Amino acid sequence: MRDFLGLLATDDRFRERVVHIETTPPREARYGGLSRPLPEGLRAYCDGRGIRLYTHQCAAIEHLRAGENIIITTPTASGKTLAFLLPVFERLAADPAATALFLYPTKALANDQVKVVRELEKISGIRVDAAIYDGDTPGGRRPAIRERSRVVLSNPHELHQILPWHAKWSRFFRNLRFVVVDEAHRYRGVSGSHMAMLLRRLARIAGHYGARPQFVLSSATLANPGEFAARLTGEAAVSIEEDGSPQGEKAFVLYNPFAGGSVQSVHSATKDLLLASVGSGCRTLCFTVSRKLAELIAVRSREVSGISAYRAGYLPKDRRAIEDGLKDGSLRGVVTTNALELGIDIGSLDGVIISGYPGTMISVRQQAGRAGRRSHDSFAVLVAFENPLDQYFMSHPRVFFSRPCEHAVVDTTNPYILSGHLLCAAAELPVDPERDSHWFGPDLVGMLEAFERVHLLRKASRGWIYAGQGRAVDTVGLDAVTADTFRVMHGGRLLETMDHWQAYREAHPGAILLHRGETYVVTGMDLEQHTIRVEETDTDTYTRPLSTTDVAVVQELQRRDFGGLQVSFGDIKVTEEVVGYTVRRYDQTVSHHRLDLPPLRLTTKALWFTIPDRTAEAVAAGGWDLAGGLHGAEHALIAVMPYHVVCDRRDIGGLSTSLHPATGAPTIFVYDGYEGGIGLAEKAFTLLPAIAGMAHELVRDCACTTGCPACIYSPKCGNQNQPLDKEAAVIVLDDLVGRLSTDAHPKNP
Repeated sequence: MRDFLGLLATDDRFRERVVHIETTPPREARYGGLSRPLPEGLRAYCDGRGIRLYTHQCAAIEHLRAGENIIITTPTASGKTLAFLLPVFERLAADPAATALFLYPTKALANDQVKVVRELEKISGIRVDAAIYDGDTPGGRRPAIRERSRVVLSNPHELHQILPWHAKWSRFFRNLRFVVVDEAHRYRGVSGSHMAMLLRRLARIAGHYGARPQFVLSSATLANPGEFAARLTGEAAVSIEEDGSPQGEKAFVLYNPFAGGSVQSVHSATKDLLLASVGSGCRTLCFTVSRKLAELIAVRSREVSGISAYRAGYLPKDRRAIEDGLKDGSLRGVVTTNALELGIDIGSLDGVIISGYPGTMISVRQQAGRAGRRSHDSFAVLVAFENPLDQYFMSHPRVFFSRPCEHAVVDTTNPYILSGHLLCAAAELPVDPERDSHWFGPDLVGMLEAFERVHLLRKASRGWIYAGQGRAVDTVGLDAVTADTFRVMHGGRLLETMDHWQAYREAHPGAILLHRGETYVVTGMDLEQHTIRVEETDTDTYTRPLSTTDVAVVQELQRRDFGGLQVSFGDIKVTEEVVGYTVRRYDQTVSHHRLDLPPLRLTTKALWFTIPDRTAEAVAAGGWDLAGGLHGAEHALIAVMPYHVVCDRRDIGGLSTSLHPATGAPTIFVYDGYEGGIGLAEKAFTLLPAIAGMAHELVRDCACTTGCPACIYSPKCGNQNQPLDKEAAVIVLDDLVGRLSTDAHPKNP
């Protein structure tokens, strides 16, 4: 590590681009004690491995012993797995019939963790017949797992398919004592809303058999762990955040390829840093934002042996070989997507290079935490892209290192997600409005009656039961709001699926589409059959859609007044037309093309605010363009919003206009890009002062004169970033921040 940091400080290739180095001093372990000792077998396991329990592990054990739900949010490599495995095994030892369900976001993680569970089972002598039950489990093994296994490891998609067959699992559900949700922070936004309803269906089934399991959530650091756990599981949970594990010294480097005398591409900068790290003798993991970049950087780094790529799509045996290579040191560097962000065991690493801000501080800390486990010294490097959030951090390192992680949002009120899971629940057990309103909310009776009118449910003596054609679970995808999806076909092979909004924007006729590093051109789009046809192509161009957007206010639900500035939240209707697209090579437009597609309509949630007359007058007095200022402010707000609310920039939409008919004033809208909304705009409504403050600093402090990709330009803009006016955007944001600093006065809409 010292050699590598010395190279950054002295080598001309790196020195001018190192913006900041933050060094965290080493920390001693803090050990705890238990109110009563663990069973003999578990003590033998800990003693044999020289394990002393940290304070947070002891806290987890005591709270679970007390029958409480918990969420553990200590950092990577702090021993979260042991913190829940020991109390689960303790309960299973005391109750020979008790069972536990462990849910993981990926099959790879379940396969990695089952080794730990089986080793604990073997050494402790507590028999649990731990087994994985997922889509890869052979049919011949499934009955034995259902009949004998007391610890089952699975994933949400498999559980979704299992619940309708709960009678086959009656032994397991009757004795279910724990539901462990590992890497719980992955379940936010759409997937989190689905997961919340799936866990409610699971608890409902367990209750049918007389069980009430405790929930154990293991998560990366969050700003709102208690609120998140309650939203995800429907139950209150104790938050365990204080970390007692030891930590070596860590140097975190902010590295900007766009600083210094000459601009360097992010990919070249990442490759050079990786080679320098490996050349210094450091075992290094390099994270990239896409599979294509992982392959590209690995190929460019092959001048040094011992470097490999790793991503989804590789065969399991190839992934295992790479993981083992990192552990035993035969591989010195691995370039990966976020596939290795999760807690798969890859041993102790010296350094991590993060190529491009991964979208959340949660991911930054997870990725950086892969190096320097226990008391080993380590480093992490963030290589900045030329986009607003990356460049903001380069200009404001104190913010990067001092601000807490984001709020994880889970919305259990989205009517489309909620109604889909209600149909699934009715197919599993008759729905009793009195009993089940706890799981499905106060509008349950209205939803039941609406489904009866369209013959999807019917009322029986024991409650409402499913009456639709086909299996209810097949109509609910856990990664989408609605089942209105397009299939992308290459010949007779299904490449992927997209919702209709994504399909119109990214897979319209003529679009260039990237899939697993391969390039395709869209040759046909069947709107009735929801099928997209593509052919492979070899091109260095890409396409960008051109669209028009209109927003109509349906209902204002909340309003806050900040010194004359009115900020509203409510229901809106978005109409978007993709009217054409441009073909681009690098940053140059090659050609324009028109499209004739029907308009898209979206009913969702939004926050919006109007610009006071005094602000508009200040813009006009300076000779600036108000429309360009509103547009730039809108882009900046959306660019920084993922730092405060866990989401992707693509999850959010926006509109700015110099005069909106619903408000009669210049207005900026920021809305959820999903039918019914998923809670993003609602959370932003409460955090708007912080979001606006960061957006203002981003635009004001950018070194450009007229706007650039680092401040107000958006790669997703359907109007080709026209009009934009940086000076007007600064005025709009400056006034916005000033007014938001006053006390808010809620008003009834």
